[in-house]
Amino acid sequence: MQGAAVAVEGRSRASPDKADEESAKKPRLDLPDAHSVKQELVAPDAAGGGDGGAIVAAASAFGPREELAVRIDKRLLHCPLCTLPFKPPVFQCKAGHLACGGCVAELPCGQCKACVDGAGFFDPCPALDAVVSSTRTECPNPGCKRYVTYHEVPEHQTACPHAPCRCTEPGCGYVGAPQALAGHLHTVHSVPVRAVQYGKASQLRVPVSAPRLVLLGDDDNRVFLLTVGALGAGVTAVSVVCARASAATRPRFACKMWVNLEPAKCGKEDMVLVDMHMRSSSSPGAVVAAGEPTFLMVPPMYLVPAAAAGDGAASMEVPLHIRIDKLSPWSDALV
Repeated sequence: MQGAAVAVEGRSRASPDKADEESAKKPRLDLPDAHSVKQELVAPDAAGGGDGGAIVAAASAFGPREELAVRIDKRLLHCPLCTLPFKPPVFQCKAGHLACGGCVAELPCGQCKACVDGAGFFDPCPALDAVVSSTRTECPNPGCKRYVTYHEVPEHQTACPHAPCRCTEPGCGYVGAPQALAGHLHTVHSVPVRAVQYGKASQLRVPVSAPRLVLLGDDDNRVFLLTVGALGAGVTAVSVVCARASAATRPRFACKMWVNLEPAKCGKEDMVLVDMHMRSSSSPGAVVAAGEPTFLMVPPMYLVPAAAAGDGAASMEVPLHIRIDKLSPWSDALV
């Protein structure tokens, strides 16, 4: 049997006394208004078709989108030549061998090397393109729970907000998602945590003796790590990074930091300020590099004594003002 077979749930109105006569004829069906019809296609077998073909369901072109969770040998989703995941366009020769677009481009005249007679040429296979484009899997990063197209998983993992980050403290081997890292720093290493509101300036008193401070975005719990370090000649460097995948180099946030100089120290108001695009890092506690415009340089005269503390450099604080803004999609694309 070839062509399309339609399986319909219904009853024939043929009378019992004419059952023998009607059995040789196609039954007449009475379909209610809300009657369901299941369409099926007969797929011919590889030997050339016929009654041995498998019946597969045909999706209606106007029906709602439906998803189905299945298990599949992932080798079927990888190019046999380069072993990388298939992504459109996928090619197939007449003998059924598959190859990705990159591999076909490197073959002489797009000719299949697996064909014995050497006569096989690769052609695009839209059916496989549809399968490859619709195959999605869950992101393996804990806490993400996002389903990503299979061939886009490596790119997503490196830029995923839940990609694991390493602990900033020397000698600690902890690795976890940014939100878990913030909890680890606070509970295990006693690093202070402060909430900041996007688009508004926050005033912080950052002790020089406590070089770490975790900042949490108010509406998304995004983790930022503020680090204080010495640059030499009494100058203090203050940097802030977003704890997320290091491969996500495109900035997602802008940051403005400044410190005001008290008029009593110089007779006039003055400030040091930096306005920057914030970088991301999976090792947010790395030492600030002097060549990067990603930190604020604070001269010693801008430091203030810590409250209820004795004398000495260790008792000084940075009276820091900081404002973090989310970059708009259009400005993000220009960076």
